[in-house]
Amino acid sequence: MEVWLRLDDEELPLFKEGIDRMWVESPSEDHLYQRESTMMIGDHLFGAHLQISRGEDQSKGIALMGSVDWLVVEFEDWSMIPLENLIAARSGSHTKIAAHISEPLQAQGAGFALQEGVDAIIVSNSIEMIEAALSVKAQRLEASVQEDVEPLNLERLEMADFEITGITEAGPGDRYCLDFLSLLGQGEGVLVGSSSAMLFLIHSETVTSTFVPTRPFRVNAGSPHSYILMASGATKYMADLVAGDEVLGVSVEGPTRPIVLGRIKIEQRPMLKISAKSVMHEGRKDNEAHVFMQQAETVRLISDAQKPCSVTSLKMGQQLKGWIGHGARHLGAQVRGSIEER
Repeated sequence: MEVWLRLDDEELPLFKEGIDRMWVESPSEDHLYQRESTMMIGDHLFGAHLQISRGEDQSKGIALMGSVDWLVVEFEDWSMIPLENLIAARSGSHTKIAAHISEPLQAQGAGFALQEGVDAIIVSNSIEMIEAALSVKAQRLEASVQEDVEPLNLERLEMADFEITGITEAGPGDRYCLDFLSLLGQGEGVLVGSSSAMLFLIHSETVTSTFVPTRPFRVNAGSPHSYILMASGATKYMADLVAGDEVLGVSVEGPTRPIVLGRIKIEQRPMLKISAKSVMHEGRKDNEAHVFMQQAETVRLISDAQKPCSVTSLKMGQQLKGWIGHGARHLGAQVRGSIEER
């Protein structure tokens, strides 16, 4: 993490040790300066400048991710939430974020937002502000290096095996049936779960039943709090889905495709809580998670034999198919760091 010092033209820095860049008022060949909505060094475009005072400004910043090297952010009123949202949005891009702070206490918030923090803190020329920023810079250097978030291969996912550790009645709850604009095939469904680090493959209603007709466009996907993996690679709460959203359709062998949501059908139904742990493989971390599904014969997960299996016939120790994802997410986007979900 860098520390930048913001100076007036006639102002001299109180000290330079630990300061990585200077931001001055007038055009300079050696230091940063602002030209309208850009940051410059001489005639070289360094990055974009963004003043945030409302939600539309945050959206402008998110749209810039991946198209500029640096995004320099100032707040009309200091706020952590838009800064966290920008950090989450830049995941996977080369864009770095510099945040201007106006009080020493804000240095820690900016430096450790979402556990990874901004790439630079900008401070005024005061001992108190400089020391606060340099303290956070030192803490960042001492912290363990976090691995970069690897982008998902959205054309094919590596499927995992889960072992059932618990099946319990959960009482009535809101059940979400997702009806798509495309027909799904045998062995195809969507990834859903209570933890983004471990999503269960929920099978489509393509299996013939004695009592009800098939609905090959439908997945009975569970409860409103659950995460579902979208075609973009982000997760979304089931309750936030709307018609027209693109969900990631997933085959049991890993191939995927985007499928468009046409309708959501929500009804109160008795629910089951299905708990499982990931089956350990070399180099893979053990995970535990659960999913809530309607207690009905037509609701199916997929067994390790790649066959649909009704939730009402599941057994302890049985293995299911799912996907091990990146556990740390903010507004559905992968971010560095760790999050515990129980």
